[in-house]
Amino acid sequence: MFISSTTIRVRYAETDQMGVVYHGNYFAWFEYARAEAIREMGLTYADMEKMGIIMPVIDVHARFLRPARYDELVTVKTMLKELPLHHKIEFHHEVYNEKEQLLTTGRIILYFMDKTTGHRSTMPESLRQQLEKYFQ
Repeated sequence: MFISSTTIRVRYAETDQMGVVYHGNYFAWFEYARAEAIREMGLTYADMEKMGIIMPVIDVHARFLRPARYDELVTVKTMLKELPLHHKIEFHHEVYNEKEQLLTTGRIILYFMDKTTGHRSTMPESLRQQLEKYFQ
């Protein structure tokens, strides 16, 4: 399993009148954490686009257990629980506060797609090589 952690400080603009993070902001945090996780794997989204691969989101789920609040430091844990074999990759996210309480969980499915044709593709070989070591 691949696990990456990204820390984010909750900004005032991300909260509602109650000082609680607005639910839609979690999806932006998930995306930021995914990009950082891919960077830890040795690639970037830009690298994959140069290889002709794009990764649209096709399915999103979130469960909100506790609120995150203004100025808290939260950690977004990003996990790949299985090595992608075909055209899709599934990221799991968990958001924790500074007390290590689980606040939110998420699951995001993206497809590997050919940038030119828009058809499903497979994971770039360089990404597969980076990930295989986590699944042996």
